[in-house]
Amino acid sequence: MNSFLKIFLASLAALFLFTVIMFFITMGFVSGLTAQKKETTGEKAVLVLDLSQTFSEVKKENPLAGFGGGDQYSLPSLYETVRLIRYAKTDSSVKGIYIKAGGNGNGFGASDELRNVLLDFKSSGKFIYAYADVITQNAYHVANVADKIYCNPKGGLDWHGMSMQMVYLKGTLEKLEIEPQIFFAGKFKSATEPFREEKMTDANRLQSTVILNDLYGHFLQQASNTRKIDTATLHQYANENSVRYAQNALDLKLVDGLKYDDEVKDEIKERLKVSKYDKINFITAGKYAAAVDYKSTGEKKIAVIYAEGDIVDGKGDQENIGGDTYRNLVRKARLDTEVKAIVIRVNSGGGSAMASENIWREIKMAREDKPVVVSFGDVAASGGYYMSCNADSIFAQPNTITGSIGVFSLLPNMQNFFKNKLGMTFDGVKTSPDADQLSVAKPLTPAQRQYFQNDVDTIYHTFKQRVADGRKKSLEFVDSIGQGRIWSGTRALELGLVDRLGGLDDAIECAAKLARISGYGLKEFPEARSLFERIFGDYQQNAKQSAIREELGASGIKTYNTLKRAKALVGVTQTRLPFEFTIE
Repeated sequence: MNSFLKIFLASLAALFLFTVIMFFITMGFVSGLTAQKKETTGEKAVLVLDLSQTFSEVKKENPLAGFGGGDQYSLPSLYETVRLIRYAKTDSSVKGIYIKAGGNGNGFGASDELRNVLLDFKSSGKFIYAYADVITQNAYHVANVADKIYCNPKGGLDWHGMSMQMVYLKGTLEKLEIEPQIFFAGKFKSATEPFREEKMTDANRLQSTVILNDLYGHFLQQASNTRKIDTATLHQYANENSVRYAQNALDLKLVDGLKYDDEVKDEIKERLKVSKYDKINFITAGKYAAAVDYKSTGEKKIAVIYAEGDIVDGKGDQENIGGDTYRNLVRKARLDTEVKAIVIRVNSGGGSAMASENIWREIKMAREDKPVVVSFGDVAASGGYYMSCNADSIFAQPNTITGSIGVFSLLPNMQNFFKNKLGMTFDGVKTSPDADQLSVAKPLTPAQRQYFQNDVDTIYHTFKQRVADGRKKSLEFVDSIGQGRIWSGTRALELGLVDRLGGLDDAIECAAKLARISGYGLKEFPEARSLFERIFGDYQQNAKQSAIREELGASGIKTYNTLKRAKALVGVTQTRLPFEFTIE
């Protein structure tokens, strides 16, 4: 028996060792296969910009890039795409850009970044064509910079104006006998409205109307600049529903022609001076990134830290801003002697007040050693503004959503739901009166309610003080523009919440000037993950998301994510934007 056991254990150990060795050999083989070979642009290339793709602040790596079939290349990040278009401006191999305008997966700020770099590209004299069967309104905001913008004769252009919508859950909670115990500071802090109201409060309707008109006005002005039609006329088209068919869009000079896909491609071939039987050398942004060296280099570095998603306590993950993770990233850049300045790109509606405070603290420390500049993306509000307010300089796009200086906390009382709907009751023991104050199975006592409200008021005061110190404003002024109110980037500039209008490029240039350096390179964070991390680190999360999406569909996954966010709010003091709203 002992002999058998020894042989069995030895065989098991050998099998384990063999498995480990083969695993690393396989990973090395896969790594070699997936290492993207140096691509070539080819002659008479046309760079393709598909607006339906979402260009995130952080590059989403494709772990199977290089295997062939499907999309072989990782989709570049937003700023990588901006740099690629700028590089293409002087690349003799690239003759023009083709914009797919059937949709826009990007927010207002990101769309402006793309639009502005396309306008710069256009100054080279190279062509830009834009096409879709039906051009959506948000895609038109970017696509109207094109020399020629076409839609399908049986398609059209979506031109309906903008609307903002919020979902309200008060009636649902009442039916379920769930009491939302809500504590907030700031009359405009509409994040809790879905739980306590059936429709917009007057304060929220005011701020929503103002910011929607700001966003729409910017959209009309940009369209007016390129199409040479005054904004009042463009507004009238939407009010009167004048653009119902493709011919209407052409008659009103919103597009340059009605063509089918093959006709557009033939026109591009003529522009390229190639035979109609030749294939156009279309090159995706991912392939172009693998073909050219578009990133700046230099001994002195500027650190660029991309912070995108909800702000959460702890490490977080690839989809959010973990307080511990980003505090360490700022610290790493601060202590790096090669780094002469730090730029932080913020695209966040906020989240945990504690995590926001910790990141704010690290930015304050960094600013004592080197310049710190912040660039706002689509959204930089509430906790996103909190963490940023002490920077040397803040940049925003005109249509960035920012501000929302306010605080709230939420703890549902589900006692009646459990008892009357499910037949469940709870009982237990405790060592002190408030040991179970975070329980959702009972209502808060009056003293506990006062504790929660005091906590919210204290954090709101701290938030205002951080802004007042960072922006060099009085506490009273900050309170007057705070109260949870959101602002457009244009109004934030007027109020002194930001310093300049501009994109990430402008912020990096400002940081270089403050640091008195030139010929610099960039150190970008978070750093690219290893192949192992990309494949196995995301496997569980991707598998879970795929299963939920398959079961619930596109609309169902949105509801699921909304409920998931609601769960994360419970018992955590939040500096966050309104709970859920859409602008269309």
